[in-house]
Amino acid sequence: MFAQKKSLLILITILTSTVVSAQDTTLINKPLRWSLPQCIEYAKKNNIQINSLRLSKLTSEQEYLLAKAGRLPNLAGSASQNLTHSNSGNNTNGGGGAGFSTSGQYTLNSAVTLYNGNYLNNNILQKNIALESANLNIIQQENDITLQITQAYLTVLLDKETIISDTSIANTSKAQVKLEKQRYNVGSVAKKDLIQLQAQNATDLYNLTSAMNTERGDLLTLKQLLLLPTDADFDLVKPDTIVTGNSITPLKAVEDTALKNRPEIQNGQIAVDIAQYDVKKARAGYLPSLSAGGAIGTDYAGSNNYFSQLNNNFYQQLGLTLSIPIFTRRAVKTQLEEAKINVDQAKLNYSNTKITLSQSVERAYINVENAQAQYDAALVQYQFNQESYRIANEQLKIGSFSIVDFLVQKTAYIQAQQALIQAKYNLLLTQKIYDFYRGIPVTL
Repeated sequence: MFAQKKSLLILITILTSTVVSAQDTTLINKPLRWSLPQCIEYAKKNNIQINSLRLSKLTSEQEYLLAKAGRLPNLAGSASQNLTHSNSGNNTNGGGGAGFSTSGQYTLNSAVTLYNGNYLNNNILQKNIALESANLNIIQQENDITLQITQAYLTVLLDKETIISDTSIANTSKAQVKLEKQRYNVGSVAKKDLIQLQAQNATDLYNLTSAMNTERGDLLTLKQLLLLPTDADFDLVKPDTIVTGNSITPLKAVEDTALKNRPEIQNGQIAVDIAQYDVKKARAGYLPSLSAGGAIGTDYAGSNNYFSQLNNNFYQQLGLTLSIPIFTRRAVKTQLEEAKINVDQAKLNYSNTKITLSQSVERAYINVENAQAQYDAALVQYQFNQESYRIANEQLKIGSFSIVDFLVQKTAYIQAQQALIQAKYNLLLTQKIYDFYRGIPVTL
């Protein structure tokens, strides 16, 4: 299970990788030793998807402000200046015949919507909850990156503990080879026994090297997931102790909390509300609209008495415009029916989101139960194999245990130890995921 999640994490990292120019170059060549909260905090600030959603939120804010501004009157000014040539125009000497004449017009216009089937109010309310949805999208993406970082972080911690274990085994193996060489030199053991221990020592060193390589690879995966620069000197701060809990919160309580508080659930309901506002806005197309307008302006023609003309031609205008839709060639009906369909689709998506979340919580609950049972069994297995290995090691020192039997017991001990380490971190990961659905922040 842990290996499958590691493979998924590597795939996610590849899909979410970005160019070096998007990375924080101020961290290059600086030693970084981060705890899990530091990794999560950095990822929330620098993740490309999260920052993209933050930009989308800014766009939603502008759309909300635009919708509110729809209640205000507009104001536009215009000015035109014309030069006309005609055969009947006056020339510059005041005589008849062809010539040029000038004219101009200057106006200010304003209009405000008084009533349009409540379209403006519904549009403002819709854009307001769309802004709320944009913020929930950010929180949801932060939740996703938090779990990804947690999984990657725990994978590296598992690697580090594996290295400690393999180092201890390799050191013990080296000491056993040294002791066996002394016995071989005095003729108390056969050469095949010495060679078998030397082969085991080589295997132990190989396993240690493999564990170190695995750690480097998993550390790189976490580093790339964080979008750290390639030249950043990055490693983890290993906690002094890692404690796994024994009690499991009942499934129903966690499910109820998740369905009430998770951002994807709130966003699903908001999507339904947004679609319902589209229905209200579409219905406004059947209703009359009333607007008020006003204008002031003046104009002149010819070059004589310019200011007098402007004064004499100055006008002011106020008016009301009532627009009544009579036949729209089914445009409004189609918009309304499509909006209703979108409401039904949003409700289906909302139901699917709740079902998916409930299933995810249930799966997380089962994973914790299974991981706890696996850890308990692995612990008992390790304790017995540890004691058997200790006894076999003591008997080997005094020459009362065969090399073959000793290596069999050592292999069983190594496998039990690796199984315990895997079970420990698998339990820790499943607990953190399950607790996260309860709204508990990820900590170690």
